[in-house]
Amino acid sequence: MRALLSHAPGGPETLRLEEVADPAAGPGQLLVRVKACAINYPDVLIIEDRYQFKPPRPFAPGGEIAGVIEAVGEGVSGWREGDRLIAMVGHGGLAEKVAVSAATAMPLPEGRSFEEGSALILTYATSIHALLDRGRLKAGQTLLVLGAAGGVGLAAVELGKAYGARVVAAASSEEKVEAARSAGADGAIVYPRGPFDKEGAKALSQLFKDAVGPGGADVVYDPVGGDYAEAALRAIAWEGRYLVVGFPAGIPKLPLNLTLLKSCDVCGVFWGAFAARDPQANAAHIRTLFALWDAGRIAPRVSRTWPLEEGAEAIAWMAARKAVGKLVVTL
Repeated sequence: MRALLSHAPGGPETLRLEEVADPAAGPGQLLVRVKACAINYPDVLIIEDRYQFKPPRPFAPGGEIAGVIEAVGEGVSGWREGDRLIAMVGHGGLAEKVAVSAATAMPLPEGRSFEEGSALILTYATSIHALLDRGRLKAGQTLLVLGAAGGVGLAAVELGKAYGARVVAAASSEEKVEAARSAGADGAIVYPRGPFDKEGAKALSQLFKDAVGPGGADVVYDPVGGDYAEAALRAIAWEGRYLVVGFPAGIPKLPLNLTLLKSCDVCGVFWGAFAARDPQANAAHIRTLFALWDAGRIAPRVSRTWPLEEGAEAIAWMAARKAVGKLVVTL
């Protein structure tokens, strides 16, 4: 089979498409022919050795796949060859075949494409955990979403609306905020590109404050970081919750006096660890997501696809922060 492999730490240009031996379905596993693999920001980090997990090399990036079962491993029940599924694999998805744990695989509903299926779980599961468990979002509250046109950003916009929040979307271009509006955002602003000097940071904070209104944002969803973090924190409401989701603009340092003045919480969001530590709560969220998907309340937006041989370009596109919605490699 073919796989797009990382042999040494580096950017997308270091990945090599190679022929490797097919994997086998071990006990408790399913051998899946991959039909689609979604690209996420962890794929940028993992090939540079900057992610929380560092798989032994060579490895294929790609943590989120949809495909068809080719073989069922020993001890597995409830699955058969030919079944369509979605699976989170951590890495290894940018390959024609991958062995996945049967316990964590999910059926891909009839009528849903492989591209849609591969684009669902990571962004929406991260966002529902962030908003409900960490952000304690309630109907009628104001939610400010930074990076609102990316995969997790659009998921947060849709879920915020599904749970009755007033959603204010912020992104770096008019095209991106229009995507957020189409996902249901009540308001949307274009913020400038950083980094910012002192006056620029002050203006950015005022932009956020004007957008959310005098009461501030009850929940700030921040998958961007960098200079945007403090500016957004200054726009938070009394006893608001600031959600730390990611850092493509850099890891910020927040002045903790702001948390005292607003009596607010700064909450880390690490969905992968949450899912491992509390699989029952995560499974309940996944069931909710499938119900919302079936009801048309959420819908993964796949804005661009690439074939496997051009998978490195998909990761480069993600690294350059060009993504609107989800990017998917098809096989």
